Amino acid sequence: MSRRSFLRSVCGAATVLLALDGCSRESDRDAGRSTGGTFTVPPESGVDRDAAEDALGGDGFVMDVQAHFLEYDLDAPGGGGNFGGGFPQARCGEADARACFAVDRFLELVFAESDTSVAVLSAIPAASSRTGPLSIDVMERARAVAERVCGRGRLLLQGQAVPNQGTLEALHADMDDLARRHRISAWKVYTHAPGPGWRLDRDVGAAFVSQAIALDVPVISVHKGFSGGDRFASPADVGPAARAHPDGRFVVYHSGYEGGVTEGPYEEATADVGVNRLITSMRAAELGVGSNVYAELGSTWFNVMRDPTQAAHVLGKLLLHVGEDNVLWGTDSIWYGSPQGQIQAFRAFQISPELQERYGYPALTDDIKAKVLGRNAARLYGVDPATVARCQVDRAAIRAAG
Repeated sequence: MSRRSFLRSVCGAATVLLALDGCSRESDRDAGRSTGGTFTVPPESGVDRDAAEDALGGDGFVMDVQAHFLEYDLDAPGGGGNFGGGFPQARCGEADARACFAVDRFLELVFAESDTSVAVLSAIPAASSRTGPLSIDVMERARAVAERVCGRGRLLLQGQAVPNQGTLEALHADMDDLARRHRISAWKVYTHAPGPGWRLDRDVGAAFVSQAIALDVPVISVHKGFSGGDRFASPADVGPAARAHPDGRFVVYHSGYEGGVTEGPYEEATADVGVNRLITSMRAAELGVGSNVYAELGSTWFNVMRDPTQAAHVLGKLLLHVGEDNVLWGTDSIWYGSPQGQIQAFRAFQISPELQERYGYPALTDDIKAKVLGRNAARLYGVDPATVARCQVDRAAIRAAG
């Protein structure tokens, strides 16, 4: 077996997690601190496929609430830029890196190469939902291909709203048209881009939320975090907006995580950084566990899973303060390739008993993991997991359908 084939196998994944776990323990020991998170992978799983499958496999329902692809016109060299150019998937081996993000690649990586059963297509920051490599029409074509090869209900679509562009009348008309024409299941907004920043709880933001609820599409996914410190990408406005609009459902993409911030316990001294900002916003609005705020893990888990102690704090804080029924699985695929590695790492992960005792974090039971990986999102989006078992499809079928 080649090294590449091995690393793509379940035994390769187990080997990587064994190494990561061992290095993390050694680093923590040298620094004189306790390890807060572990990957429970038996040593023999690196060479024993059955042992690796027992640790990393599973047949539970997986629903990814944040997924993307980019369908460029490859006959226009360089045309349209390449939004995904800085992500690992851009190094997929294609002569034109834009082809690495095409819809057939997306369907292969998400459905043929991972345990994902349902994915939610989420818009990228753009001035309009009608243009660009992930426009609503491009999403619709992807949904049609997915339904041909996997059946109805595999891809859910978000309608993009840009409240800071144009008049409120134009915003409402565009939202009404999207909801009427495209069978959307949620909205996607960026409060820090493009254009001037805005807040969910004021002016155009409050008008947008009210209109979303009026159109009976009350799930609002908002990018919060990964912004380089932009104040409008802070989740500070989430709590007030959710309190003012109890009929809305606010999905906080990335949970407020910022690269470069070391995540630890929730403390007053760090209440205004990273994921803690979301908890602070909810507490200030007197929103407790199980409210209408949902914390999403896209890109956040991908970043913190390489540091098990940070990962334990992030998951522990969200489960403790947002609630085990309100943490949603998302991967930001296909920016990082197939989401399978992230799924496998989550299945094997545990929060240490010491952190559980010290901070009140819950143990990551099989039931909690099943909720996070899919059951919570299924409830939010009205999906019946029994009707959408994992799609058993190969690459040839996807390319033929496309």
